[in-house]
Amino acid sequence: MKKLTTLLFVALATISLHAQDLTGPQLLEKAIQYHDPQGKWESFKGTLLVTMETPNSPNRDSEIKIDLPNQYFYVKATRAGKTTEYTVDKEKCTILFNGKTPTEEEKKANGLSCDRANLYKNYYSYLYGLPMKLKDPGTQIDAKINKIKFKGKPYLVLRATYKEGVGKDVWFFYFNPKTYAMEIYQFLKNGEQNTGEYILLSGMETINGIKMPKTRAWYYNKDDKYLGTDILKSKK
Repeated sequence: MKKLTTLLFVALATISLHAQDLTGPQLLEKAIQYHDPQGKWESFKGTLLVTMETPNSPNRDSEIKIDLPNQYFYVKATRAGKTTEYTVDKEKCTILFNGKTPTEEEKKANGLSCDRANLYKNYYSYLYGLPMKLKDPGTQIDAKINKIKFKGKPYLVLRATYKEGVGKDVWFFYFNPKTYAMEIYQFLKNGEQNTGEYILLSGMETINGIKMPKTRAWYYNKDDKYLGTDILKSKK
């Protein structure tokens, strides 16, 4: 498989076309209309069940609760007989390990901290809130979009950067030119080539009216090494 990074940079260097006469912000609006047609993300309250499969490791099963209006986040993750629970309720953070408040030794041995709790909150809210999260303050959407083919399939590519203090990575989002569904995204650490990862999206799970990618397969940009797959389902 050809490296997605190489394809991207060659394409951006050689194909500087306005796709279908859309601007970046216009493409984003069409993508949001596909994924969140009723504008429900800002008031999202829901539970996500995510299984993470990684090579040579047991699965990690997570139950994630996101309540944006009440600034509440909860994740319970179980792997290899260990269960961690993080709650961020506005500014208050709570940690449980195997159902109990962890000792300082358990925190250190298992990397448990409120910093990690907030990292998970931001991580899950960002990735499962895409592409709507690209409307957040501090996000800078390129006016020009580009056409690129990956594995023979055409995409409209949107580039996003962030203001100082918000983020340093450069992100690229690949949308289906017919439906405007998000099918790939990629980030470069500090914008440097051959860093970061790309993520292939497949399937769709509709949760509280929002279409979220069901399966996300992660790869390194530098060598296409497979990292793992997240599988989403809603709580029945």
